[in-house]
Amino acid sequence: MKPFRNWRFGSVPFTALLVLAVFVGGFLLGRVTNVDALQINLSPEEEQEFSAFWDAYSLLREEFLDPIDPHVVAEGAITGMLDSVGDQYTGYIPSEFYTLMNEDLSGEIQGIGVVIYTIEETGEIAVANVLKDTPASRAGVEEGDIFVTVNGEEVLGNTQLELAGKVRGPRGSVVEITFRRGEEMIPLAITRDSIPIPTAEYALLEGNIGYIRLYEFNSQSRPQVDEALASFEGTELTGLILDLRGNPGGTLDSSIRISSAFLEEGAVILREEFAGGREQVFNADGSNVGLDVPLVLLVDESSASASELVSGALQDQGKATIIGEVTFGKGTVQIWQGLSNGGGLRVTTARWITPNGDWIHKLGITPDIEIDWDPEGGYLLDLEDAESIAGDVQLQGALQFLQEGEVSAALTETTPEGTQAATEIVNPVIATEPAADLIAE
Repeated sequence: MKPFRNWRFGSVPFTALLVLAVFVGGFLLGRVTNVDALQINLSPEEEQEFSAFWDAYSLLREEFLDPIDPHVVAEGAITGMLDSVGDQYTGYIPSEFYTLMNEDLSGEIQGIGVVIYTIEETGEIAVANVLKDTPASRAGVEEGDIFVTVNGEEVLGNTQLELAGKVRGPRGSVVEITFRRGEEMIPLAITRDSIPIPTAEYALLEGNIGYIRLYEFNSQSRPQVDEALASFEGTELTGLILDLRGNPGGTLDSSIRISSAFLEEGAVILREEFAGGREQVFNADGSNVGLDVPLVLLVDESSASASELVSGALQDQGKATIIGEVTFGKGTVQIWQGLSNGGGLRVTTARWITPNGDWIHKLGITPDIEIDWDPEGGYLLDLEDAESIAGDVQLQGALQFLQEGEVSAALTETTPEGTQAATEIVNPVIATEPAADLIAE
């Protein structure tokens, strides 16, 4: 297993979206709806099976020693039902979190400014990334720090959502967190703040190569890509780099619009396969920007879902060269369904397929040119810092490919493991758009 490095999520089950909290994480691709109730017709077999459920609830309600809370019992039943299907992307979101997850991320969040991931082997929750100029960065939180207590309460065994609910809070309020860093316990009192969430940044790099870094796919991503391309006008671009490293996804609509920027109208972007053999094909929408220079997509192990969707489409259609590492491998689609209790369901309903017919689930997108992350050189920290750019071996590989048409063997050799990376500022946000929007993970 490779050493954890800042924006990475290691082996991350999609347990939660922690946006509009202190954290951002997870991978989603689906649709969101809200209804007051779900009406279904049960078969005789289903009625027989579920009669046992009502028998159990009736006995619990009538005979249990202490009063029971119907809301708690109902949520427990829903959670158990969804967990029973054994799909890590299917689950129940309690009402206190589902409301948060439907807020728009285009503005600010109130929290401390870190990205988290769950350590699968231990169940502990650790810091994947500390966002730049946030309460967490100012307090000295570091990537890899493990949450031990929040306001004096031990958090081992908490889900990411439960932890987010404890750490996030109003601007100006203080949260006391104890982290474990190696063998050392680090107690910190952190004053929460409003944290602007970036979507993209861009710059013109050496050799007139345009660089656009997307942190997520949301409703603002395509406009910001267009803005970046407009900023390059008047420059004779020799190539373009679209950096999707650490990008766990965003809205399906956004990923189609981003793909459409580089594909001819009507080109296949993806196909969805549903139960019963039903399919839906998504094509480029005709908004091609007319780019006539080579395009490179940078990806890594944390590039997931919508990032993989765009990478797969442009790779299969021969419109981009993919450089970096094999991506996360998220190839399923979920529906998000609001419930009458204010909570919501996340249920896998389909798989998505690349234009060439590949299902990348648990496999990922294999780059055309594989370049491992270099723990000594680190990862791009500052687009205005030449030393930082030079230390990013994957970015250097992309620049070399665009300038020379190939990448030297020195860059494609496997890099040593076991070294912790420097602080990373990228914010791998999962977009949680308003309920009317499509969501991609």
